[in-house]
Amino acid sequence: MTRDKLGAYNIEDLRQNAKRKLPRGIFEFVDGGAEDGIAVKNNRGAYRSLKIKNRVLVDVSGRSTETEIFGKKITMPYGISPTGSGGIVSYGGEIEIAKAAAKMGVPCTVATNALTPMEEICEKAGGDLWFQLYMWDDREMSMTFMDRVKAAGFETLMVTVDGPVGPNREYNYRNGFSMPLHYSPRLFAQLLAKPEWCVRVLAQQYLRRGAFKKENYPPELSRKITGSDLSYKHVKSDSQSWDDIRRIRDMWPGNMLIKGLQSKEDAVIAMEEGLQGVILSNHGGRYVDCAPAPLQVLPEVRAAVGDRIRVIIDSGARRGSDIVKAIALGADMVMSGRPTLWGAAAAGETGAYRALEIFREETDRIMAQCGFNTVEEIGPQIFWNPPNWVPRIEESLSAAAE
Repeated sequence: MTRDKLGAYNIEDLRQNAKRKLPRGIFEFVDGGAEDGIAVKNNRGAYRSLKIKNRVLVDVSGRSTETEIFGKKITMPYGISPTGSGGIVSYGGEIEIAKAAAKMGVPCTVATNALTPMEEICEKAGGDLWFQLYMWDDREMSMTFMDRVKAAGFETLMVTVDGPVGPNREYNYRNGFSMPLHYSPRLFAQLLAKPEWCVRVLAQQYLRRGAFKKENYPPELSRKITGSDLSYKHVKSDSQSWDDIRRIRDMWPGNMLIKGLQSKEDAVIAMEEGLQGVILSNHGGRYVDCAPAPLQVLPEVRAAVGDRIRVIIDSGARRGSDIVKAIALGADMVMSGRPTLWGAAAAGETGAYRALEIFREETDRIMAQCGFNTVEEIGPQIFWNPPNWVPRIEESLSAAAE
């Protein structure tokens, strides 16, 4: 079996496998958060603080983890978040991860910063692909870029809004790892310490594609990721506003979500602006180090918007029980990016699929133990002595009645 071949019985096994195979600077770039790592730890701590009560003598022989999102059936309430590191952890990693998602039957988000062209990912992977958009400093360039996204055939657009400036990730400085990529002596030594990665990823990249490059960038921004720091500054905008979201909304014909919200106030504005959904996220703890876990703000957001828009949660899920906990608190779907990156680093498409397989197996198992046959049955009744940010059952019933 794949799990025995990889020695991967859970997501942490894939993470440790990736740690062994990747150069230190690249692993820590994928794995780490901002500053002291408080938000990364808290993302996991929030999930771990919730205890689940099992139920017995319930016939769950006909259970299913399937649900739907934007009118499409998915194998489980889980999707892959956008990440710009797939092509660094494995050659063609973005395609491998997207193929794994298509095989499993869950959505996968193609990142603006991908090292593989969006058109190639669509052609070779297929499946339910979403596209993640950053708003660049040049607004007209961003709007023109959307024509390319439409032409590629994407139906769901995710606009990331929580990165107006670059984050403070001190381990990158210590490792000599930077974006744009510069082959510093420290980084070069780390690459040579992992000859397998050099052969499997670095050599393949240069032989088949040339230097690493942000392939989805328009010609005006297109550059190798070893390019100048000056060019990199143009790909983030600290002047983005709701006016930009309105322009994109008016141009985009499909489903549109914004990713990076951490407040019910912003979720309500998104709902009033006619967006189809929001993604509660602290970017995996990679931007604001003292940010609350998205799981912690999920209940108040759901209470504020009701069922009028989709509420998706990102950051920190590592177990099937985490997916069930998030659904119980009001999420329509759970997303994460690191698990399939670790899987791809471990074994390409096979490893990425193993990550998804683990989530599905664990979600199915915990649903059975809780007495659920469908995802729709999952609710806050599963929690034992929950912390104060979790609504009590009585409050949930009262809100539902209203």
